[in-house]
Amino acid sequence: MNTYEHRPLIGRSRRIFLGFLCVFIGVHLWLISSCSSKPTNLRSLAPADTLVYLETNDLAAALQPIVDNKAFTDVAKSKPDFSALRGVQLAVVVTGFETKEEKLTEENSVGRVQPHFAAIADTHAWSWQARSFAENQLGEFVNNVYGGGITLDTAPKNGGTYYTWTAEDGRKAYAFVDGSLIFFGNDEGSIDRCLAVKRGQADSILKNPKLPAADPAALAQGYISTDGVAQIANIVGLAMASKTDEEEEVKSFIAGVLPQILRSSVSDVSWTATTTEQGIEDKYLISTAPDVSNVLSETMAPGENPDTSLADLLPSDPSSVTLYNFKDPQVAWRSVLLLLQKQADPTAGKLLAGFSSSLFEPYGVRDPEMFLHSVGPTILTMREDETGEKVLVVSPIKDQSGVERSLSPETIAETKGLASQIPEGNMYAYAGQKVCVGFRSLVQSCLINGKGSQNATGVKKLLTDVKTSIVTIGTDKSTGADVASALDLKKSEDASSISHYRTETRFTKNGIERKTTSDFGLIGSIIAQLAPED
Repeated sequence: MNTYEHRPLIGRSRRIFLGFLCVFIGVHLWLISSCSSKPTNLRSLAPADTLVYLETNDLAAALQPIVDNKAFTDVAKSKPDFSALRGVQLAVVVTGFETKEEKLTEENSVGRVQPHFAAIADTHAWSWQARSFAENQLGEFVNNVYGGGITLDTAPKNGGTYYTWTAEDGRKAYAFVDGSLIFFGNDEGSIDRCLAVKRGQADSILKNPKLPAADPAALAQGYISTDGVAQIANIVGLAMASKTDEEEEVKSFIAGVLPQILRSSVSDVSWTATTTEQGIEDKYLISTAPDVSNVLSETMAPGENPDTSLADLLPSDPSSVTLYNFKDPQVAWRSVLLLLQKQADPTAGKLLAGFSSSLFEPYGVRDPEMFLHSVGPTILTMREDETGEKVLVVSPIKDQSGVERSLSPETIAETKGLASQIPEGNMYAYAGQKVCVGFRSLVQSCLINGKGSQNATGVKKLLTDVKTSIVTIGTDKSTGADVASALDLKKSEDASSISHYRTETRFTKNGIERKTTSDFGLIGSIIAQLAPED
């Protein structure tokens, strides 16, 4: 039995699952001269009832675009060498979720979700290299994550070598090495289930007819099964409820109804990452129930010739701007609300109607139906910063009196100068035939721009040639620095860079298609989560 010394690690509270997920993408991943072997179909090793499945057939190829862009090189002191990872295959299998309640005070507690997972890697190396990597590099990683003092037990099993690391507080991590294959995870049962598939004693995920075909051009792919959607829906409901400042009754309502709606609306989710000239492209297909797909594809169809001149009114340097390009915004909103009510039970459906209006409160709108009937068809919304607290909506006017009747009294009072003593709040104003509603300082900037001030955002150019129902463009000021920090390559503590992204959403007969093009992609955002906490 081996014992590891305690070695301090900055930011030990980083998410342990994301650490495990990215264990093979650290800069110091040790893998020397590999032997030649054919690629392994990692899907043939994943259990049929896998909840979440992620894979890449070339780890180096998946990582290289993340460090090749300017947003990374601006903050990194050097570029990592991923040549040792070339040809390494990696899959992550999530077999379950465990929720634990951690008490913070006598009155408050927080729920923590721990996925049960196994990472499957084919190193294409000699077996002794794979064993040495598991015992040394994996062991050191586990030792750091668990705060030091772990012990290691090894034992032969089923023709391979089994490794068990135990922390001082009883937490465990596991690995099994069989030839060039390494199975690693935080749950012994998950690894054993993968091994049962390998031995032919259980079916693999290939038996799932909904699993998308492998894309040889993809950097990486992922899939969430129907059961995975159901379990994640429960987690999302709890997370959304915990973030709201509403009363306990409202929190309970969100935690109970949101999972119900997601489970009845979404069947499965697939993801594919590829490289393009514009950056890393992440494509998501959210497969929805037939009745949901049919309604949304009709009511949320994109309109023709969206009015991008609305961008001329926006203040400079927004964090994000979203263009809604529906044929009829009111019909689109009404269809979403009716679908939500249909997917919930009758009592919850009635409550949803009242609760839904709160989504428009940050913009100073109290009657969404009337507002959407009075404006459009093109609508722009803007967030000034990443907190999302300062927002603005701009749209052509169809019915001026309807716009005014749809706004909250506070918003109208602010505009008429009756609430001038309030330092913050919403107001609305007109710029030609367009309305600006939202945070006071943003509306004031909107009026200035409407009088001919030069808009320096470049948003209008980025929103050209819109063919989808929803388009969001934005800037990201933290991911580049966080990725460099996670890889221990950040130039300095105050190093920063700006990256950009564009997300397009369309509604089809198959479900909701979402495409995001960015500098770092989903994989980069996962790595960024590993950055040490301040």
